[in-house]
Amino acid sequence: MTNHVHLLLTPHTEEGIGKMMQMVGRYYVQFFNHSYNRTGTLWEGRYKATLIDSEHYLFTCMRYIELNPVRAKGMVDHPGKYRWSSYHCNAKGEDDILVTAHNEYNRLGLASNDRQTAYSQLFRSQLSESTINEIRKTTNKGWVFGSERFKLRISKQMDHPAVSAGQGGDRKSEAYRKRIQSISRSLTP
Repeated sequence: MTNHVHLLLTPHTEEGIGKMMQMVGRYYVQFFNHSYNRTGTLWEGRYKATLIDSEHYLFTCMRYIELNPVRAKGMVDHPGKYRWSSYHCNAKGEDDILVTAHNEYNRLGLASNDRQTAYSQLFRSQLSESTINEIRKTTNKGWVFGSERFKLRISKQMDHPAVSAGQGGDRKSEAYRKRIQSISRSLTP
């Protein structure tokens, strides 16, 4: 985009994304400053990230990212017309060294043409405003984007809430504990 970048990444290590962003910040900013005879920081603030439930929410996030230039007034009317979109690779089969097919993408079909067709069909409809707002909110707050089951699993693994407990209040309250217990029971076979 003109003032920000969206990246959908699957790191190989727990620190992978942070280390990558550190390297980009270190080396790209030096290159950019040297190229344009400037000094100082290039980024407005720290990057924002959220953990995504790949199995159920990956394609929603891919659509959000690739439809972003379509939602922006006057940029393009289709993601395939945006120069920097991975849509060219995912829907048209064009080579891009920056794009690696996710396992969920590979499950769209046995042949590359089948995957490309299935992927392009995801763009026949727009995302709902509530979905767009949820993605923005979870990313800005660093919450988890996924099913309730996924959020609970991540919350337990991190021993930290994966979503907001609501406005104010005490997460240790009886109502909060009952909600967590109820979700836990529903996940137990």
